Amino acid sequence: MATLHVDVVSAEESIFSGEATFVALPGEMGELGIFPRHAPLITRIKPGAVRIRRADTGEEEFVFVAGGILEVQPNVVTVLADTAIRAKDLDEARAAEGKKLAEEKLKNARTNIDFALARSEFAMMAAQLAALRRLRGK
Repeated sequence: MATLHVDVVSAEESIFSGEATFVALPGEMGELGIFPRHAPLITRIKPGAVRIRRADTGEEEFVFVAGGILEVQPNVVTVLADTAIRAKDLDEARAAEGKKLAEEKLKNARTNIDFALARSEFAMMAAQLAALRRLRGK
């Protein structure tokens, strides 16, 4: 069975490094699915879940990313994330509270910069919650 090497890294640490048979993640223009021998590609990614089907176990590994860059070579996928968190380390209550705070910031934004920052924060928290719900089958 063909595999590809996957690296998911953030500024703080390497989150995942290993062999996979499939990777799915939120690209800037929509969901991307990557199999071995995929055509070379570089694109921005949006906040959301990266799904990695591990070659050794066949199980899926989930990593939340807050955006970043994806590089695909025929047998290598590299995700350079702004922030990356293993799905098992996500805290639903904290993400819900962060979303609520971002909603308040949106309502109280006085400048375009305040609004843009609050909207970005809101999108990240909403994506974390969506990733958690997807992972837990809610």
